[in-house]
Amino acid sequence: MESAKRVLVYLRKQDSLLYCAKFLQDITGHYACGSHDRALVNCSLDDNRFIISDQPFSGSRMVELQRPAFCPIKNLSADRAACIPEKVASRGVDVGVVVLLQSRNKRILLTRRSKALNIFPNIWVPPGGHVEDGEQLLDAGLRELQEETGLDLQGANLPWSILGLWESAFPPLLSRGLPTRHHIITYLLVSSNESHQELQEKLRPDEQEVSACVWLDPEVTELIVATREGAKDPGRKNSGLQTPVTITEVSGRSLTQKDLALSTLLNTAPETGEDVERVSTGTKYALELWLETLHREEGR
Repeated sequence: MESAKRVLVYLRKQDSLLYCAKFLQDITGHYACGSHDRALVNCSLDDNRFIISDQPFSGSRMVELQRPAFCPIKNLSADRAACIPEKVASRGVDVGVVVLLQSRNKRILLTRRSKALNIFPNIWVPPGGHVEDGEQLLDAGLRELQEETGLDLQGANLPWSILGLWESAFPPLLSRGLPTRHHIITYLLVSSNESHQELQEKLRPDEQEVSACVWLDPEVTELIVATREGAKDPGRKNSGLQTPVTITEVSGRSLTQKDLALSTLLNTAPETGEDVERVSTGTKYALELWLETLHREEGR
């Protein structure tokens, strides 16, 4: 099931038995998380295995694992699960790593995925991708950051931490079809000693993966986090929807500043029909955790 460039999720219970997480396994439900689809788990990347456990173990970190209420893996019936091709069902759960790059003046970098991508096209996310054979989490995250944005922070020895884990499936809703990908996404917070203006000057995005970039301040981030997928009132009241956000669009080697309506970043995923440009649900979760870290720092 594993190839030379795939790192998979392994689950570990109190008896220390390790086993590869199955594609259709309800990972968050594997742990005691009540009714909120959240669990505190211990995790570590070791010997090309990303291990999640309900008990501390050598080298592990305790973090929050979240699964959205609409997660296809959670809501998939046995009959529909039987319709998933064996080639897909035997994949196991892949490991992804995403970097929330925080500038010195407290801005976070998001990128808009290219429309040509097969998974989550035209969706706003932080830079990230798969962990490859032999990599550690930070190494993988900084490699993906450089490949997607041109920002080379490898070897800079910057402060970093794991914000949280997210159980992700694609398509994100069963109404859009049976899942074909299942990931545990590790969100890393990496703090730069440069301002977002200084980092902006070094941006060289890869047009094949990134169509635009934006630096979010905490105020705009608060509005984005307040929107809730599937809610009757997604949290848009008094949010200044006409306020533009300055983004950097990518066209070949050219970067162009453009205003984007804030309302675009507040979009939620439609249950049916074509998807819309929006900030991904997992990204909202990570941004919420980022805001919590800022609030804790302010409270010191």
